[in-house]
Amino acid sequence: MVFVCNKSEIYNAIINVSKAVAERSAISCLEGIKLTLKGNILRLTGYDLELAIETEIPVRSADCGVILVNARFFADIIKRVPSESITIEVFENMQLRISGGVTEYSIAAMSADEYPELPDTINCESFTIPESVLKSMITKTIFAVSQTDVKPVLRGELFDIENGVFNLVALDGYRLAVRTEPIKTDKSIKVVIPAKTLNEIAKLLSDEDELSCTIKVARKHTIFEFSGYEIFTRMIEGDFHPYKAAVPKECATEVVADTRTLIDALDRAMPLINERTNSPVKFLFENGDIDISCNSTLGNFNDKIASDDMTGPKIKIGFKCKYMQDPLKACGDDKIKLQLSGSQMPLKIIPANGKEDYTYLVLPVRL
Repeated sequence: MVFVCNKSEIYNAIINVSKAVAERSAISCLEGIKLTLKGNILRLTGYDLELAIETEIPVRSADCGVILVNARFFADIIKRVPSESITIEVFENMQLRISGGVTEYSIAAMSADEYPELPDTINCESFTIPESVLKSMITKTIFAVSQTDVKPVLRGELFDIENGVFNLVALDGYRLAVRTEPIKTDKSIKVVIPAKTLNEIAKLLSDEDELSCTIKVARKHTIFEFSGYEIFTRMIEGDFHPYKAAVPKECATEVVADTRTLIDALDRAMPLINERTNSPVKFLFENGDIDISCNSTLGNFNDKIASDDMTGPKIKIGFKCKYMQDPLKACGDDKIKLQLSGSQMPLKIIPANGKEDYTYLVLPVRL
């Protein structure tokens, strides 16, 4: 088979599809990208049995055929071809010739006979959401996914859809992140998607409001279709923590603060904190001011910032600095509202504008 393609288009497709290619596998074909040619459409597939990414690009051809080529090797060669127009030919002896201008490579391809079939999409529950909204939901919650394997289900995020409301939830035992959006569906869906998959999806999603992503939920897999990509992911099995019960309904002290000012104050405490001296940052909320301090073996830090508004009794509470920084950096709002119920109760962070499209909880440390 033979086809002519644009260098930039095929290179970008290879790089994105390669995110689902196994780096090392006992099944050698999983280390390759599957190229499926049907006339003037070339489909590229990467699949490591947990995650699959597929996309199509236009080419000039009247042929059809299927081959495998090593993903890393293929990308490296395409990147170095000096011409924007590339001709790729596959011969019967599984030699693949890549040429552009006067530059020519000849490399070995592989048969696709043993390449596994992707999961089917029969009997799926599906719904649609704007790409920009899904991207925002992922980027504002992914930081709270667990980094340990103690409870594997927490290595992913919960897609909780009920009564026309979509909650995307991440937690790691020390903090909770919930991003909420209304959605046009009457379906009830609860599935856990691996964080690895969501990270790759967020990189490919557009910021354009008019573009949509269709999400299909099968028995063991979820499929995301958007902007010319299809992403198949195996879901994580297990019972997700009942997160709604963990969110406080009332508070004793409420503080409205400037997000950037609070982030900057926490950044100033960071020189005193490292893995050996992971001392907490202490907050004293009193008389409209937020006193921030940190004492470690490296030294002492004291700072004070003014709140925009403060009601309720004074509270002294401590947190790991990074656990406070992450939600503040992710929220994207100029002003946030902090709700506290005591020095040993979780801090709740919500928008100051009353919209409440996100909720963050941060557990305190004992002082």
